[in-house]
Amino acid sequence: MSQTLEALTAELWELEARLRLGGGEAKIERLHAQGRLTARERVAALLDPDSPFLEIGLLVAYDQYDGQAPAAGVVTGIGRCHGREIVVVANDPTVKAGAWFPETITKMLRAQEIAMRCRTPIVYLVDSAGVNLPYQGGVFPGQYGAARLFYYNSLMRRHLRIPQLAAVMGQCIAGGAYLPALSDVIVMVEGTSFMGLGGVNLVRGATGQSSDPEALGGARMHTEVSGVAHYREPDDRACLARLRRLVAELPPPPPRVVAVGEARPPQRDPREAYQLLPVDHRLPYEAEAFLDTLLDADSFDEFQPDHAREMICAQARIEGIPVGLLANRRGLIKSSGAAPPRFGGIVYRESAEKAAYFIETCNRHRRPLLFVQDVSGFMVGVEAEQSGIIRAGAHFVEAMATATVPKLVLTVNHASGAGYYAMAGQGFDPNFIFSLPTGRMGVMEGESAVMALFSAQLEKLKAAGQSPDAALQSEMDKVRATYEAQLDAKFAAARGFCDAVLAPEDVRPMLKLALETCLNQPGPHLGPFVLTGTQLPD
Repeated sequence: MSQTLEALTAELWELEARLRLGGGEAKIERLHAQGRLTARERVAALLDPDSPFLEIGLLVAYDQYDGQAPAAGVVTGIGRCHGREIVVVANDPTVKAGAWFPETITKMLRAQEIAMRCRTPIVYLVDSAGVNLPYQGGVFPGQYGAARLFYYNSLMRRHLRIPQLAAVMGQCIAGGAYLPALSDVIVMVEGTSFMGLGGVNLVRGATGQSSDPEALGGARMHTEVSGVAHYREPDDRACLARLRRLVAELPPPPPRVVAVGEARPPQRDPREAYQLLPVDHRLPYEAEAFLDTLLDADSFDEFQPDHAREMICAQARIEGIPVGLLANRRGLIKSSGAAPPRFGGIVYRESAEKAAYFIETCNRHRRPLLFVQDVSGFMVGVEAEQSGIIRAGAHFVEAMATATVPKLVLTVNHASGAGYYAMAGQGFDPNFIFSLPTGRMGVMEGESAVMALFSAQLEKLKAAGQSPDAALQSEMDKVRATYEAQLDAKFAAARGFCDAVLAPEDVRPMLKLALETCLNQPGPHLGPFVLTGTQLPD
């Protein structure tokens, strides 16, 4: 049964509140008794007071490990420090002592990729017991295992010249020690920090040497003897204050190439989205009305408004920041002349060509792209194929894939089939992907899957004048239920398919922060590895 956007949002907020407690109140109290802060308290102290924090991957792994890995044991996101956008990675010591699950690596890599794509300083707040040994097979080996973190460290340090600051605020053991060691500056906390390739017990077993933690890897040893660390602070708050000073002393970011205008409030209150979007995702709604909750008032200027109306292409602004907007209309769309109406949410040949041309124009003008997805796929059938839909679709995909301006995605309802790909699906490296709680990401809907899997059987039964028996009905119901669960926006967020699920009232401020983060990179980029100054063809 479909739920309202309001009900889905309330459910999301309840889940997020639970996840933000990390390992639970008892472990938080234990940390406070030691004079230490939680991961989220550390992030808050690092960032400017009352500034927004865009948490990336809060829902990752929430439905795995019997609920024992909230947020995969690491807080990652974007905030502002001295007014400057920074990426933050903070291990959560209340979750398995901050040990790395496989998804912990995924989240940390995602944070590093954001820093690389956006040329944004990154700060590591390290407090981790290292690899979560029962899951080492998903952490240690592989191209995107833990080693990839150090590869990205090295690229940022040597080639991309992205500032990396690290604070060891608890344990930092084994290979994890390379994360701060490959940063520009290391700060340690006296009495609570430990950094070493092996802990006391491992060293005793491997070498027979007995030592205490301070002599082996404490803050005083590393600042006075080894010289590995650069600053020693008496407690967490002093450590974070030091980091804030270090951020303030960084060279300023390059000037932005996009002319940001005066921000205006939207035409409609963002909370009106709760009434604008229908309970049943299959029902139509007025796309322009929903866009009025996102965009600055009077900034919407539609491109080719009378052609291929199922696809909206427009210049607009969000908090004064110019964007090239692509969105899907839903419902039946009237065509000109005697042409039959078209289905909204479907990409036709003309809408694919229109979108491709618009993307290429925005790319030449260095205008960021915002894809507001509610797409069910490309049109199929004899007429569609004869119209050249494959070639037009390829043009759409290529224009989107090779655009070198920032690309952001917001999923409203559907993100289905190849239409999801063309509207900047995750595989095409958009800078950020967000979803409303109503977002549904998948190849197709459950009912369509039932027809694809069981149509032959159902046709035979129909020809024989029979109905599905209880066993077949049960199989079809299981398929529907499986698809319904996997189409849930929380399911996608739990697997890192989107960065965050946002309530309607949070979309504008988070889009603003995301766009401003992207604008730290004044040049073109394809993925995270294009070096500053490299020229790419338009």
